Amino acid sequence: MAKLVNKVKSTLSENDHPYLNGAWTPNFEEYDADDMEVIGEIPADIDGIYVRNTENPVHDAIGKYHPFDGDGMLHMMKIENGKASYKNRFIRTRGFNAEQEAEESLWIGFTGNPKKSTRAGWGAHGHVKDSSSTDVVVHAGEILSTFWQCGEGYRLSAKDLDTLGLEKWVPYDGISAHPKVDLETGELLFFNYSKHAPYMHYGVVGADNKLKHYVPIDIPGLRLPHDMAFSKNFSVVNDFPLYWPEELLKMDRYVPIYYPDKKSRFGIIPRFGKTEDVKWFEADPTYVLHFTNCYEDGDEVVLDGYFQKKPWPAPLESMPDAYKIIGAGLDLHSLQPHLHRWRFNMDTGETQEERLCDEEYVEFGTINPQYYAQKNRYVYSALGEKGWFLFSGLVKHDLENRSVQKYMFGEQRYGSETPFIPRKDATSEDDGYLISFITDMKLNRSECVILDAKNIEAGPVCQIILPHRICSGTHAVWAQASELSSEA
Repeated sequence: MAKLVNKVKSTLSENDHPYLNGAWTPNFEEYDADDMEVIGEIPADIDGIYVRNTENPVHDAIGKYHPFDGDGMLHMMKIENGKASYKNRFIRTRGFNAEQEAEESLWIGFTGNPKKSTRAGWGAHGHVKDSSSTDVVVHAGEILSTFWQCGEGYRLSAKDLDTLGLEKWVPYDGISAHPKVDLETGELLFFNYSKHAPYMHYGVVGADNKLKHYVPIDIPGLRLPHDMAFSKNFSVVNDFPLYWPEELLKMDRYVPIYYPDKKSRFGIIPRFGKTEDVKWFEADPTYVLHFTNCYEDGDEVVLDGYFQKKPWPAPLESMPDAYKIIGAGLDLHSLQPHLHRWRFNMDTGETQEERLCDEEYVEFGTINPQYYAQKNRYVYSALGEKGWFLFSGLVKHDLENRSVQKYMFGEQRYGSETPFIPRKDATSEDDGYLISFITDMKLNRSECVILDAKNIEAGPVCQIILPHRICSGTHAVWAQASELSSEA
């Protein structure tokens, strides 16, 4: 049965904003649910939690709303012994609590002039509210949520999604959207960036959730990196030619510009290396939102991710004129990403790169987590819906024979990043499951679907019907029960 636990106080009014309607309609209710309707059968050999972050603005925007401005909400499906239970909770960030008290928005948001905010923020990026609404990982037994513009990092209970507070080890400049967890060592790797020198840092947090290593990274100025990668011995940061120009920052205008005449740069540092140990490699100009894996092959560090043909597209023509704002060209058909590989020779300093798959408009990839930092054969990518920041299907890439399988979610059905769940006693890399929340606009509901990773074209082995229709989202994580604290 489903229990409505709380309804958050909201002042959001009805309007025609495309990212406040349809599959992006925000949620304000927090539920606990078990004994949900199940179509098919939940596999008995799954034991862990699936958690997805979403953007759910609670109050009307001061200026033009951008979909990255919404308040973070986590949705969690716990699966054990063929049974499932569901919870969703807002992340009680300092900004969320302040706006709940004020009953209105206090920050202007991504696309506005910071001087129009009625409340100063915290940390190095105080011109926007840290809503902790981007990525979610599990480290040291609990959940860590992050913000795309170097946020504070919030720790949440893996048992009941209670916000436990700020991560104590996070430096003043924050942590980037995508810290990485090495399941073999239990270490968390991260970077950050800021408007002041040295502009970027790199760090390592131990399995005990204590900061072990933190060093500056030498880059020319303020950049706007989003993701990083790691192999067994190295971490990879980046300096892409898309960033806020200094002359605009002086006018409080946070408008990134893409410079296609400049090279992409990748910095490779030993996991516990110093600033002077970083080796820089040049590559073709692009911007990469997300990497899928990184491993070592002889003298080379091999990195896979999504190369964008058009890193900063114009706003969509189909978007209402009032919302044609900077950075609104979010759909994958505008960005035109494809799966790509870079090979960095640590001995010669040379870079080789190649396209891995003909399939375009794919991003937000996952792999079997047991293959992090080693050569993997399979990648599972979200397929973009044409026209909007929505995902209409799933693509399984076979990097060995360069082929794909596809599963389309169906008409007016939208999914998200789809984590891999290794099967117990698995006999191959793709022996396991894929899991995702689906928002179905035709049936006006949401469900959790589980697919057989060996044959995604067969469709879900089960569908678990949620107690409410949830907002479309992007990043998610699966964590085995063995990775969680004993209390979870």
